[in-house]
Amino acid sequence: MIAEIMSELISVIIPAYNKSEELRASLASLLSQTYRNYEVIIVNDGSTDNTAHIIDEFKDKFCSRKIRFKIILQNNQGANAARNRGFREHHGGCVIFWDADVVAAPTMLARMQQALEENPEKSYAYSSFVYGKKKFKLWEFSAEKLRRLPFIHTTSLVRVRYFPGWDKHIRRLQDWDVWLTMLEHSQTGVWVPEFLFTVLTTHGTMSSWLPKIVYRLPFVKLAKVEKYKEAVAEIRKKHKLNI
Repeated sequence: MIAEIMSELISVIIPAYNKSEELRASLASLLSQTYRNYEVIIVNDGSTDNTAHIIDEFKDKFCSRKIRFKIILQNNQGANAARNRGFREHHGGCVIFWDADVVAAPTMLARMQQALEENPEKSYAYSSFVYGKKKFKLWEFSAEKLRRLPFIHTTSLVRVRYFPGWDKHIRRLQDWDVWLTMLEHSQTGVWVPEFLFTVLTTHGTMSSWLPKIVYRLPFVKLAKVEKYKEAVAEIRKKHKLNI
């Protein structure tokens, strides 16, 4: 059974910055995972809201289940710096960068881990997901599509030995940058054809890499469209993508 697959320690790294409301739901979903062989490394990236209280509240819950729960405090340095800081503390053979606004299905870790076990040639596992109320049904891995479109979410399970690190100079489309870097080393992913998590949009935020949403923004929000275009251009330049 999926719930019994426990062969690999997974390091769950959570960068947290001023998303206490979402973080509570996110940690609750992590606590409910059927896959129990994991550790939690949470990086409080200089939050000024209730984040520290939420983290302390859940620490005892995880520790009571004998799940390692490490808290790292730092001044605000951005998501990539927080992810890299958390990664330096990992003990697992696989790592997942679990965004603070992600609420996972109970079987998410188990299904992703199972996908990697069944596909030893693959470097990471990703799934379809829901953003707010919109479903993003993905597809089997395609290098051609990845070079054109940032379709794989940050919250994917990666074999540690292949993880290249986060580029702290990239402020947007960080996940696309990571997957393209891995692709340049012939490292590819396996798709889990299920909606395994939801990205909460409680504060009305939007993920700037979602083109279907970005290009429907009203005129007053065109600055975000420009930021998206700039981010795409930056990634394409770095990876020499003339598309």
